[in-house]
Amino acid sequence: MITKDFELRITEDLFDCLPDVVFFTKDEDGRYLTANETLVKRCGLRKKIQLIGRRPTQVLGRELGESYESQDRDVIKTGASVFNKLELHAYANGKVGWCMTNKRAIFDIGSRPIGVAGISQDLRTPDTADSNFERLSLAISHVQNNLSEAPGINALSVLTGLSAYQLDRRMRRIFGLTTGQWILKQRLDRACQLLSETRDPIANIALDSGYADQSAFTRQFRLATGLTPSKYRKSYGQV
Repeated sequence: MITKDFELRITEDLFDCLPDVVFFTKDEDGRYLTANETLVKRCGLRKKIQLIGRRPTQVLGRELGESYESQDRDVIKTGASVFNKLELHAYANGKVGWCMTNKRAIFDIGSRPIGVAGISQDLRTPDTADSNFERLSLAISHVQNNLSEAPGINALSVLTGLSAYQLDRRMRRIFGLTTGQWILKQRLDRACQLLSETRDPIANIALDSGYADQSAFTRQFRLATGLTPSKYRKSYGQV
């Protein structure tokens, strides 16, 4: 008979084969129960045993760890899933990377949430060889050259001659993101670059990235990265 523990070990072993995917399960107190090798390495550790039984704040630092723990608590408390959430993950090795995160509550036999399981997959390289890429190139250039104007989906639909639905399908096919997610990524990529490579005031960076004010920018940036802009600059600034 195949037991649940055996199934979990096999699942963990399979995820160990995927270097672009983070996999974990946690108990109701947010402590790691299982993790794949990718997560262990991105936490700056060498062995799984160094991660098991610890919380994100204990391996990723207070600021970043608390954002993950808060998200986990919401999933466990409500039983609601996190589905395809675009996140910029910062790792203990000093690197950052965009991921699509999914989390599900783990339920006991009485349907009570007792933990959380999740995966985060690195965004794939855009498929520029796709036949749709050329048609989208004008819209892509428009967004990248006009980020301070906060270009929207309707404007891109007009530029490409596609409906919002058609545009979304093509963006998913090439980038693995919805149009809205792709625009958000461009804005936050610009913000991360300015935060790390310049000493520009954060209020100016907010405007350059298409946000009306610094508070709106800070909320969105922290939601996507788990860090405030000032904390990100302190950790990853190059000047």
